[in-house]
Amino acid sequence: MSGIVRITLRRPEKQNALDRETVRRIREELDAAARDPESRVVILAAEGKDFCSGADLSELRRIRDSPILENLDDARFLGDLFLEMRRHPLPIVAAVRGRALAGGCGLATAADLVFASETARFGYPEVNIGFVPAMVMAILRRNVSEKRAFELLVTGKVIDAAEALHVGLVNELHADSGLDAAVDAFAARMAARPAQAVKLTKRLLYHMDSMAFEAALHAGAQTNAIARMTEDCRKGVDEFLKKE
Repeated sequence: MSGIVRITLRRPEKQNALDRETVRRIREELDAAARDPESRVVILAAEGKDFCSGADLSELRRIRDSPILENLDDARFLGDLFLEMRRHPLPIVAAVRGRALAGGCGLATAADLVFASETARFGYPEVNIGFVPAMVMAILRRNVSEKRAFELLVTGKVIDAAEALHVGLVNELHADSGLDAAVDAFAARMAARPAQAVKLTKRLLYHMDSMAFEAALHAGAQTNAIARMTEDCRKGVDEFLKKE
């Protein structure tokens, strides 16, 4: 479908666990989508029964025996993926079925929107092995309340899709058989919207993260003025005025 970019995790035999090569490929495909003027929306999905079970076991073995600077570089490599998703000009929709755990849950939550199947499971179980879900914490804290975030992080409990919807980790819930169709239909609607308006909206929303209220209003005024100058806005206003 025109304007829709699909990025698919393709390690079903490993529950789509994250290794350095997988993270590198996702980053490369996101970069290509950002540079393609025809792209309008990104769908992040996975083959097999699970979305992503977290870090690959081989990665866990490697980081266990690595010196601190190597571990820092490895952590930043994944953290940069989350940052690139947030800064990406296009809306990113995660299609989650099965398990989304640890870094896999962070990957889903780093998307702008999450559509989940009724059988999906979400969680940050890192604490159970004495690990801290440190980078995904920054994402989680922006998606749910402080108390919910604390509960999920320190208990390591895995929640079902219905609870994930309730606490704000998920936007829409669908039957397993209807998830792909729902994501495709939503992506098609997004692709049909004025591209510049969508890009400016995403950039401003996340740009406000570290701003005080007054600064956020000023940033909003600047973006508003920029939006008025786009061809999409001018066409939209003309069409609206004609209807009136």
